[in-house]
Amino acid sequence: MKSVPEEARNFAIHLMQHLVVPTFVLDAECRVVVWNRACERLTGVPAPEVLGTGEHWRAFYDEPRPCLADLVVQKRMEELESLYVCHQEPGSPVRGYRAENWCVMPRLGSELYLAIDAGPIYDPHGRLVAVVETLRDMTEHQRAREALDRSASVDGTTGVANRRAFDAKLGNEWRRERRDSLPLSLLLLHRGNGGEAPEPQAGGDEESLRRLAEAATCLVYRPGDLVARYAEATLAVVLPETDLEGAETVAQRILDGLEPTDGNGVGKRDPAIRMGVATALPSIRHQPDTLAHAAEMALSKAATARGRPLATMLVSDAGPRGAAGKPGGA
Repeated sequence: MKSVPEEARNFAIHLMQHLVVPTFVLDAECRVVVWNRACERLTGVPAPEVLGTGEHWRAFYDEPRPCLADLVVQKRMEELESLYVCHQEPGSPVRGYRAENWCVMPRLGSELYLAIDAGPIYDPHGRLVAVVETLRDMTEHQRAREALDRSASVDGTTGVANRRAFDAKLGNEWRRERRDSLPLSLLLLHRGNGGEAPEPQAGGDEESLRRLAEAATCLVYRPGDLVARYAEATLAVVLPETDLEGAETVAQRILDGLEPTDGNGVGKRDPAIRMGVATALPSIRHQPDTLAHAAEMALSKAATARGRPLATMLVSDAGPRGAAGKPGGA
């Protein structure tokens, strides 16, 4: 006759097998001891392929990496930050952990956004015997949330990022480049009436600005760069990890790409377009606004530059200054 503990264990396993919530269980050696039917349906991986093995990661990712239950078993909760999009702070006074992540789901051939809970199970002596991980498919919810976030960060007229998104991007890149000791550059592109110093807040033709934004977006190639509406008649381009020389190259490419051509293919520069370029090596002595102010100064200087609608500024510990030896600089 089976002992009561053994009967209880078998009942618990049978119960988990029939749960409608996708669930799997790891033992203290990170081997799969339960892989329920709902987990099979979610992942497309049948239980016999993973039971008794540590290969459960294959159901979620295309290369080896720990799942949340592995981190709990191995007491590696400090890795949550690098492995999950969203997670519960490791120091929270609870006996379980929560995280969210986009998972590759190789067997399904499509990504899923999963909400994950992992809870440890201890024996009467306080020894860890297993960790239960449950999964919820939050893909539709997450995509709707991301679409809402995108709509809240897009300028309705130009279709590029709005000022709110620009401020967030500039602040994030400033902190990142300060940490990594890398340069950060900012371009301001203005199309005014020509003949007067451009003011970033000055009004302009919205249709012209929309076409200008479309063209600039096509001429900024790196995924990490950002084209945004900076003000009424001014666009901004944030260039992470870019020094002044690199920023000038991008600026010139944009200016050249904006030149309309006649029937003979000869370009003719629009005299109303001006561009200011500023570069900084972010430090604790300055804020992101310092770089934006330097770019505005460069944009104003561009109005007085003869033959070149482009001016540059460098931000040093002493503050913004014209880039010595650079055409268009102060």
